[in-house]
Amino acid sequence: MRGLNFDQLRALLEVVEQGSFSAAARRLNLTQPAVSLQIRELERRFGVRLIERLGKRAHATVPGRELVEAARRISRECDDADAAMRRFREGWVGRVHVGTTLTTMIYRLPPTLRKVRLDHPGIDLIVTNAPTRNNVENIIQNRIDLGLVNLPVENRQLKITPLCPEALVAIFPAGTPDVPDEVTPAYVARQNLLVEQATSAAHPLVLGWLSAGHSSPPAPTALGTVEALKSAVASNLGMAIVPEVAVALHRSDFIVRPLRPPLSRTLALIEHRNKPNEPALEIVRNALLALRTAEAIEPKRRRRRRSAR
Repeated sequence: MRGLNFDQLRALLEVVEQGSFSAAARRLNLTQPAVSLQIRELERRFGVRLIERLGKRAHATVPGRELVEAARRISRECDDADAAMRRFREGWVGRVHVGTTLTTMIYRLPPTLRKVRLDHPGIDLIVTNAPTRNNVENIIQNRIDLGLVNLPVENRQLKITPLCPEALVAIFPAGTPDVPDEVTPAYVARQNLLVEQATSAAHPLVLGWLSAGHSSPPAPTALGTVEALKSAVASNLGMAIVPEVAVALHRSDFIVRPLRPPLSRTLALIEHRNKPNEPALEIVRNALLALRTAEAIEPKRRRRRRSAR
């Protein structure tokens, strides 16, 4: 069967919507016989009657109504195709998919995302939330282009760039009595500790810190995300250890204390070593690299100095 003629479908749509061949002809800037011919050719193609007259108005038959709905869907797809190609012609740069941890998405990324969108409206930027281990796997499988994860991460297929350290702090419900100025593992072992889910990068980090100061610490309660921990602590269900950045704007809602010994993690940017570089990817990568701080850069400088000796 030969391909559908879109001009004929447009003629059918106009006849049905305008209710007459002459009105459809005026809309399409055609003669009435030309429009009538297009409808007859459609009817011959499908072997069914598509239009019938009731008085002076033209109406779609039952198969005509089916074809009209299909023609509308085709018209929308054509409009989408036109818009997509117009974006390429008018400055579309590319599409970049970033995977990030929830805390980073909420507390670090918004200014960066806003700047990218304002400075580079031709970039389609997709940002999704997933734990570190999922983002690592998604980079390896090429499901995402860039990942913001918490170290440690080791994989020879990845290029890993440390960005900034994130101190972890203890938070308690507001009004908790006798909270020390610094919180130790021994003190935490006597509390109801809430931690992120076992799949999070923070989970083994916190358990390692707790075990270092206590031979057999009690098992903490895993509650999922940092935001879930904050809600639980605010509801007086226990204390939690969370990134300081997650409570920087909500310190009045909790009692916040540093840890002793200090505990921190490092936010890093990961990408596949073999990922082809493209203009949009480079722009977004550079924007994310702006999150890098001197604390993250300095260890690399020290390593370079040691290797030069």
